[in-house]
Amino acid sequence: MAVSALAQERLCALRHEIARIEGVLPERLAAPSADGQTADGILMRRSGRGLPDGDCLPSQVEPLDAPLGGGLPLGALTEIHAPTARAAGAAAAFALALGSRLLQREPQKHLPLLWLGTTEAFSEGGLPYAAGIRETFGIAPQRLLFAEAPKLGDTLWIGEEAARLPDLAGVILELRGNPRMLDLTATRRLHRRAQAAGRPVFLLRQSAEQTPTAAPVRLLVSPAPAGLRQTLDGPLRDSLGPPGLELTVAKSRTARPGTFTLEWNPHERRLQLRTANQPSAQAQPAVSGSVVSASVYRPNLAQAAGQVVGFAPERRRAAAGG
Repeated sequence: MAVSALAQERLCALRHEIARIEGVLPERLAAPSADGQTADGILMRRSGRGLPDGDCLPSQVEPLDAPLGGGLPLGALTEIHAPTARAAGAAAAFALALGSRLLQREPQKHLPLLWLGTTEAFSEGGLPYAAGIRETFGIAPQRLLFAEAPKLGDTLWIGEEAARLPDLAGVILELRGNPRMLDLTATRRLHRRAQAAGRPVFLLRQSAEQTPTAAPVRLLVSPAPAGLRQTLDGPLRDSLGPPGLELTVAKSRTARPGTFTLEWNPHERRLQLRTANQPSAQAQPAVSGSVVSASVYRPNLAQAAGQVVGFAPERRRAAAGG
């Protein structure tokens, strides 16, 4: 325990030093307790340059926004990882949820969102479907620009140039794997462009391992079982509610790692936290009885099979009259 408390104290001092070098002031540092843990495990900081309120993009999920200091940084590069290929859809949905929140901030400007990616990424994850995005996330087709580049170098160059354009609300940059070109230098350029413009760049990565980048926040996204549909009488049995995803804060300068199960509410166009006592549809027992009623045009249906019993060959012949 003493070693753990000493390590926490050194980590706290190191964060103070990093904050001093970066020119930001720690807002709150929780001192280690007797068992070697901080009071709430959260370090929150505020920039010392006097940035106005609203420099963060809140997800409207309080347990997620609070450790992040109010939400994801607006003028910064944010990584959204899909650890496996099957998680690419969930990660793209989370990026679109953030894009929907971003476009809701200043609807009067009508700024579009750019979704940029390589041919390899779109071949594996699929192309955006404008009608589905409008129906689910409320993003009109005229407010979503799509660009595809065959080479990674061209994609990164377009992303850097687009990040500083004042006529864009933000950029979603979708890549696949761990290309050597996407190193600290490349991500630092993207991060600097986003900082200078005050607009976010979401680096959407498919089937990628976690490697050092300049992004201050890294989020791991994977699909989660859908919950039950909520009614006035409570959860509706044997139903499917909004799609779910599991989000893990893998890297943050302001908070410790944590995992959340979120749902996208397509009616209110916002993310919501699934409560611990809310069961998922996958956990429900199998449906008993007939699922679909018999057709009225086919009255002579085959009878349901009875109990299957194994007989020895001699008994089978005797039963058949042999």
